[in-house]
Amino acid sequence: MSDMTLWGFDGSTYVRTVKMLLAEKGVTDFKQVPLNVLAGDPKQPEHLERHPFGKVPVLDHDGLRILETSAIVRYLNDVLPGKSLVPATPKDRARMDMIIGLVDSYGYGALTGGVAAYSLFPDFVGGKNEEMRRSGIENGRKVLDLAMKVRRDSPFIAGDLSLADLYLAPILFYVGLTPDKDAVFDIAGFGDYWARIEALPSYKGTEPKFD
Repeated sequence: MSDMTLWGFDGSTYVRTVKMLLAEKGVTDFKQVPLNVLAGDPKQPEHLERHPFGKVPVLDHDGLRILETSAIVRYLNDVLPGKSLVPATPKDRARMDMIIGLVDSYGYGALTGGVAAYSLFPDFVGGKNEEMRRSGIENGRKVLDLAMKVRRDSPFIAGDLSLADLYLAPILFYVGLTPDKDAVFDIAGFGDYWARIEALPSYKGTEPKFD
């Protein structure tokens, strides 16, 4: 897989989603080019040629450039050997896709832009905004509550470990570093689920390092 290049820095939750998938597939032979979102690197002209909206991750593989996390992880899941992270049954795929959609539409903004940014990187979002923080807690809890209801008695969101878990885990990592973690994580069924996530080698092995 030495012909694989991943553009994006480890602090990005979506880059970590891709790296967790690669770890689950046992792939370590890839090149990563760090582009720091907080420093504005993806908005530089060179990267805007790769992604016109200045986002990460971007993946180059086997002559193909792929933008957007959903396309990247589904492609890698299909082309890489190893256990699939897309469920085999239509109902479980619907469970996975539902939570991915909720994370993209509601969870990321609430939990990263609202809760985590308030405590960890307020300058990136224009300073501490108490209303965004409160709204982030409220809407983040809604997403987690729905995720746990969708999971029911499964070990992970859609039965076995799936792309939905890889989407959610990196976001919750940042929430777990804030004083608001208990307010967000106090959801029925979440504790045992999160313990399983934290025990995954792919989760532990992709934790971002901060200087």
